[in-house]
Amino acid sequence: MSPFAADFLETNRRLLAILAIIVSLATWGADLAQWVYQCPYCRVQRSAIGVIGVILLLPFYHHWILRMIGSAVGALGLVVAANQNFSHIARMHRGKFEWGDQWFIHPWLLSGIALFILTALLMMLWSRPQGTATVT
Repeated sequence: MSPFAADFLETNRRLLAILAIIVSLATWGADLAQWVYQCPYCRVQRSAIGVIGVILLLPFYHHWILRMIGSAVGALGLVVAANQNFSHIARMHRGKFEWGDQWFIHPWLLSGIALFILTALLMMLWSRPQGTATVT
């Protein structure tokens, strides 16, 4: 199945939810091992990714209460990621932005990736479960 197919996220929901949980646990592990800077913004984002991943693994993830909890957690993660991302854009405009030697772990880049991950997870959370009829 093509990743550009309209139902790609829903078709691969379990796999993508497991990947989200793995990403969350791996980044928490790197944080707790002090391999990376202990950033409160990053902690909120990785926690939101993990919580929504767990919700998406449940067989009744489409229940309204889980959708509301997931949406609240996801909205928090999105707001924090956007704030972190735009704070670095402000640094760019002031001429104080630096990539550093390890550009691939720069908070601006990672917060942008978190925005995409959280958006995809929320799209899956609110997608129509497979096998259900559409109401017209």
